[in-house]
Amino acid sequence: MKTYDSIQSIQRQSLREQIYQQLKTAIIRLELEPGEKVRDHDLANEFNVSRTPVREALRRLEDEGLVVSNPGSFTRVVEINLEEVKQATVVVASLHSLATKIAFPQLTEEDIETLELINKQLKRKLEKKDVIGAVEADDRFHEVFLKRSNNHEILKALEPVESKIRRLEFAKFNSVEGINSVSDHHEIIKACRESKSQTVTNLVEQNWLSLFELLTQ
Repeated sequence: MKTYDSIQSIQRQSLREQIYQQLKTAIIRLELEPGEKVRDHDLANEFNVSRTPVREALRRLEDEGLVVSNPGSFTRVVEINLEEVKQATVVVASLHSLATKIAFPQLTEEDIETLELINKQLKRKLEKKDVIGAVEADDRFHEVFLKRSNNHEILKALEPVESKIRRLEFAKFNSVEGINSVSDHHEIIKACRESKSQTVTNLVEQNWLSLFELLTQ
């Protein structure tokens, strides 16, 4: 049986949540590849748990469109659907734009300095071809606005759709010239310092919308 870096033996409570998070990470990072079959029995052995929490986690992933079940047989990781990713990107861009609009009046000088620091970290990760590190840095950049928006409904709405974008991001990252978001982020930071609320909101939305175009070139 294959082994996956994201899947580890479970030691604590909340088994279903932990299994769900680890499986989702493995799918997004393409350790569990598009089209790959996964069986609850094998996963239960890998996690060192019973099959029940594994099945519950797989059902949740199926609700999010990351796996599809073949009753009585196996579960398969869904293939990457470009039309679905395109639609998800529009939703993600709109939600991040909304969060930015809400957050902007609450931004502090410390927040802007944090954005600059994270963008420098992103640049270093990209130069080193560190895919995981770059994606995580990009997340932290946009989380500054998400946290300042203090809107939990936006966060809940983002979670299931962002994962669909991430798989394509990991799949294409090393082969796409210009995936670097550093320059886009620089313009966002510049507009923040100039107190241009609408410009910042528009730039954030465009930053996400351009991602799909870059990934599918």
